[in-house]
Amino acid sequence: MSVPAAPPGQPRKAALAAWIGSALEYYDFFIYGSAAALIFPEVFFDESDPATATLLSLATFGVAYAARPVGALFLGHFGDRVGRKKIMVFTLILMGVSTFLIGCLPTRAQVGSLAPVLLVLCRVLQGISAAGEQASANSMTLEHAPSGRRGFFTSFTLSGTQGGQLLATLVFIPIAALPEDQLLSWGWRVPFWLSIAVAVVGYVIRRKLEETPAFTAQQATGEVVALPLAVLLRDHWADVLRVVAGALVASVSTIFTVWALAYATGDSVGMSRTSMLWVGALANVVALAAIPAWAMLSDRVGRRPVYLVGAAGSAVMMCAYLWAISTGSYPLVLVLGIITFGVVYSAANGVWPSFYGEMFSTRVRLSGMAIGTQIGFAVAGFAVTFAARIAGPDGDGWSAVALFTAALCVPPVIAALSARETAKIPTERLGERGAHEPAQPEKVTA
Repeated sequence: MSVPAAPPGQPRKAALAAWIGSALEYYDFFIYGSAAALIFPEVFFDESDPATATLLSLATFGVAYAARPVGALFLGHFGDRVGRKKIMVFTLILMGVSTFLIGCLPTRAQVGSLAPVLLVLCRVLQGISAAGEQASANSMTLEHAPSGRRGFFTSFTLSGTQGGQLLATLVFIPIAALPEDQLLSWGWRVPFWLSIAVAVVGYVIRRKLEETPAFTAQQATGEVVALPLAVLLRDHWADVLRVVAGALVASVSTIFTVWALAYATGDSVGMSRTSMLWVGALANVVALAAIPAWAMLSDRVGRRPVYLVGAAGSAVMMCAYLWAISTGSYPLVLVLGIITFGVVYSAANGVWPSFYGEMFSTRVRLSGMAIGTQIGFAVAGFAVTFAARIAGPDGDGWSAVALFTAALCVPPVIAALSARETAKIPTERLGERGAHEPAQPEKVTA
């Protein structure tokens, strides 16, 4: 199938829409992570048992990841049936509404055990939304991008998620500095209420974006499949398994942003909330530059070598970062935090949108990415809960958590080593059996 070139400027518009939409979407998603580590154990759970309250609060963070595979089945199917744009708009609105509702929830002191139940229900809605967000945004940017720059353009989705995480962290810094009574009564609600603005801004940006040339061509020729999941499992099952394994690298992000934050600010280490939030903020600032840089490198040398640097390097650096926290040395924590999350992890984070998306054809790309990543992300989400369990009753068993995180980086390494290199394959031939790089490099256009 011949795919027409994207209209002039459309690749940049798609990348910008993916960046801003993902930033706004993951602002919502990550403020929950900060609140789950710092606030929710006291607001929604039994304060008489702090260790159990923290464990349960971190478990609610993982609930969204459990809901994501279900959302991926539903949203992936419709994304490959009706288009990328409609799913991008839907996921943004759903995330904004569910996050706003979290800010309106009654506390345990007000309604008892109903409070955590309502919290979990809202968290499930967040998970369903996130299941379709990245896959639809990645598919949109990849299918609009010039063949020789797919890595760079698709990386905007992930740099957007880092931007959202940075925004969430910056919002929480002044909130965490509030007096304890104000923080626990109304202060924690403010970041969640801001999600209404998130939904409005994101909708305005995304509704003006054109559908991709590849999907439009499929519709024109009647090649849109009725059951994308059936085609996916028949023709691409091995690549789905690779994406599931590769997505486990996201455990580095969840352990870094949630468990390590709870560990560092707990009684055993005793660092301040504000200082640790700044570690995350500065690491994300560095990631904003590192992600597109790694992605551009992958357009030149290939996806696999860059991804392997990120996955294998993260296994080593997370051990070093958690050790630094155990020493209580803030300068050491700051430096290693920036290197670990801002630089090394960004290699895998910046490349996976193109690496995974290029494994599939247009007919099943959104389904393949959504289902594969969300199953792997579900494990990554609950990695925080497992980490809290294996850290022991005092929550200070950092070495066990470090080894656990390193072990979760092994499947991504194996997945990358077994995958074919796709960086130079023409977009219209992606996902074909036997597709190979052209004899002569394609001319790269902006």
